[in-house]
Amino acid sequence: MKRILVLLFAFFVLVSCNNNNNTKEDSKSHRRKTVIPNIEYNLKQTHPHDITSFTEGFEFYENKLFESTGSPENLPFTNSLFGVVDLNNGKISELGRLDKNIYFGEGITLLDGKLFQLTYLSQTCFVYDAQSFKPIGSFKYENKEGWGLTTDGEFLIMSDGTNVLTYLNPDNFQVARKLNVTQNRYVVDYLNELEFIKGYIYANIWTKNHIVKIDTSSGNVVGILNLNPFFEEAKNTNPGIGVMNGIAYDSISSNLFITGKLWPFIFELDFYH
Repeated sequence: MKRILVLLFAFFVLVSCNNNNNTKEDSKSHRRKTVIPNIEYNLKQTHPHDITSFTEGFEFYENKLFESTGSPENLPFTNSLFGVVDLNNGKISELGRLDKNIYFGEGITLLDGKLFQLTYLSQTCFVYDAQSFKPIGSFKYENKEGWGLTTDGEFLIMSDGTNVLTYLNPDNFQVARKLNVTQNRYVVDYLNELEFIKGYIYANIWTKNHIVKIDTSSGNVVGILNLNPFFEEAKNTNPGIGVMNGIAYDSISSNLFITGKLWPFIFELDFYH
């Protein structure tokens, strides 16, 4: 009987040790982080950019580069406007302007013959005809703030400074979907200016000098463009620059154009995507 009890005790000790080892291995596996690959790129060309442009939106449409700007109170020379950028001198050919005493202009995108312009704290998106650029309407959204705006060709996709991207139906402006963005199971806050490229969303992260590539089915970050050298180059030329903000994809050349608030340059990149 004693022998049986000893054998049973040894069996339970062995099982317990195995369970503890498995728990430790599971814990280690849970903590193990996936290495997010850096996206390779080459600098193709550097263009001038107006250092009075407080960039909020950047977008290619019909072979033209559109930019929208905001107007912080502490920078009285700035305005909330949008227009087409002349890559020869970086100046914006103005097509529309908001009263900066009321509205702070944010991201823009173009879809179905319309230009959509977010505002920062007014929970309002203005809509313009994409040919005449005359105002044709506006709508309210539930997000407390408006930051970046892009489109996948079906929905408007907006950021609001959190890790959540909101898909809006452009016909009735109702929320169609929300996408939570994470990296290694941690939320990625401060999503800012957006661009939709070949099934993925690329996003500036406020105060960071990199762009994340987001899987639209899962919300996972699957790639990173480290663009710190361009921030340093811009800062060396204009010490008063703001954060990196501005992603525009030219589908004809397949090149990416990036800039930032008050930056003196627009950088044109050939990148792996």
